[in-house]
This record gives sequence, structure tokens and C-alpha cells, in this order.
Amino acid sequence: MREFGYQRADDVPGAVALLAADPAARYLGGGTNLVDLMKTGVEKPALLIDVRELPLDRIEVTGSGGLRIGATVTNSDLAADPEVRRRYPALAQAVLAGASGQLRNMATVGGNLLQRTRCGYFADTTKPCNKREPGSGCPAIAGEHHNHAILGASAHCVATHPSDMGVALTAFDAVVTCETADGPAELPLAGFYLPVGDTPHLETALPPGALITGVTLPPAPVAATSRYRKVRERASYAFAIGSIAAALDVQDGVVRDVRLAFGAVASRPWRARAAERALTGGPATAEAFAAAADTELAAAEPLPHNGYKVALTRNLVVAMLTELTQEAVR
Repeated sequence: MREFGYQRADDVPGAVALLAADPAARYLGGGTNLVDLMKTGVEKPALLIDVRELPLDRIEVTGSGGLRIGATVTNSDLAADPEVRRRYPALAQAVLAGASGQLRNMATVGGNLLQRTRCGYFADTTKPCNKREPGSGCPAIAGEHHNHAILGASAHCVATHPSDMGVALTAFDAVVTCETADGPAELPLAGFYLPVGDTPHLETALPPGALITGVTLPPAPVAATSRYRKVRERASYAFAIGSIAAALDVQDGVVRDVRLAFGAVASRPWRARAAERALTGGPATAEAFAAAADTELAAAEPLPHNGYKVALTRNLVVAMLTELTQEAVR
């Protein structure tokens, strides 16, 4: 690992000012992703700005009935919070499905949203990678890609986003708050991650030097019955090969409200809006759930070795929505 400087920020504006003075610096929260990337040489910051002690570690109920989650809240504290478990159970389940207990004790909400892909070519600095070195190529397309994207990819990158937390937050229209050199700003999570296109190295719409200060979840009564399910290649700590955050409100056999988001299928958590539109106002049946999944997955462009993700995601939609329907009629 290369030598680097370290400085602890005293307050939010001070942290932003420190990064503005040294654009090669990086904010340090729990360090569970950044430090790994520094060890492999993918990240080479000259300075780490420690933001862990900033007063951004609270979870509060908003006046409208949503939640405001500070950026330095740890994954463990988020999953254990009673209001999170009551109002957005899929979020708590998603967090518990990610990483090990030790990592969750360190990892932060802000850092989770900014974690980089686990594509093996990205992590290996001896290999080309458009995300790491723009214009160098994407060897995953012709190489190892069994866990890569089937939706929203491009000829320049087929990597997936690894966050479990982000999938649940996407399902419930989360808004990212940040501090910039010009003051506070907000970004809906739906627009936070940029499309891959021909610039996969540009991953988020955060203004340069911005510090994530928190995430706000708007009130969503349907979220109280939500669930998160993750499929992985082994039962122990592993990244998803497919995942889903789902919430469903059924009255008299008719879908009144539904939220769906997929993980491990795209460069960002994937909100299944086409499937939601197809379901709303229609029957809550397995056939309707399958048809809605097919509507969403019609845009899938799998590679030779990851086509299984289409069937896997379809099955997840049907299974999760069927379970939620059965719970609603008990």
C-alpha cells in the first residue's frame, strides 16, 4: 500500500473544505471497501479524511412519518433500529444479508452507497477495465461474467453494483442528502447512480467533493409489509447473484400498491417500474406476477454465461409476491 496522509474532520463544512483543498483525497467512514481498494492499488488517495466522528450517526422519524438516516450510522445499528424494522423491514433484512457481523459493525450507510463493483477485472490492476482506466476495454464481456449485468449494461461495462442496502432503499424512493462547497443538496436515489453508457468510470451524480450526510426515506405504508431476499452461491458471507426487495398491498385480491427492486442484475440497484405498472390495479395471482416480471425482463441482454439471472429474477418476483399475498389474507 502506498503512503497516505490522514486527517480527522471536525465538522461537515470542514470535511468538504479539506477535500476541496486536495481533490486526490478520499472520505473515510468504516473503510471496509476503500481500504481494500487501496491495498490492491485501485484507489490511491494522497489523504484520507476521517468523517466517522461527525454528528451524522442518528436515525430519526421525520414529521411526515418517514425516516432520516445519518451517513455514519453503521450497518449494524441500522438493521437493529426498531423504527427501521417496523416501517421498512426489507431494509433491515437487506442489511443483515450483506457482509459479516464484523464488517457491519464498521461499515456506514454513506460508504455502502458508494462502494465499488466487485468485478474481478476491476479489482485486478494487471487487467484492463473501463471503469478503472477509461478506454482500456471490458474483458468481462468475453471472459468471466457469470455474475455480471443483464440489465442496463453497455459495450463498455457489464459490472454489477454489490449493495444489498441500496436495493431496499431504491424500492422506497430514498433521497440522498449531501453537503457541497455551495451548501446542502439532495439527490433522489433513482438519479444518484449514472447509467453506464460509454463512461462507466462516472458512477454517481454527486457533485465533485460532496460529502453524503444522510438518506431520507419518505413515508410508505406499503413498506411495512416488505421483504428482502438474496440468492448467493454459498450460504455464508457472499455477494448476491440475484436479490429482490418487494412490498405489496393487496385488497380483495387486487394489487393496490407494489414496490419492486432488483439487485445483482445491473450497475445500480434496479427499480422494476415496468413490473410495478403492470401489477398495479390487477389481480394478485402467480400468473400476473410472472407476466409482470417478464415485462420488466424483456429489456434484459444476458451474456453467454449469465442468462440464468433472467429466470432467477423472474422466480424471485413470483415467489416473493406470492408469499406477501398469502400473508395479506391471513
